[in-house]
Amino acid sequence: MQGNARGRELAYKMVAERDNEKCSFDRESRLLIVAKAKVWASEGWRVVITDQDGKAYAPAEFDQLSAA
Repeated sequence: MQGNARGRELAYKMVAERDNEKCSFDRESRLLIVAKAKVWASEGWRVVITDQDGKAYAPAEFDQLSAA
């Protein structure tokens, strides 16, 4: 996972894949990463969010993650 400017790792990572494309984003905010992931998933991307403990969340679990 990439760190921020101070060298600390960010808490949440989103990876989106479609066809031959792959994009990833790191965020400290759980709510922002869930919102971004929902948008990408609605546009046909295969999206997974990984938290700071390494637990992966699929789109069906995004609401569970945002309510945590």
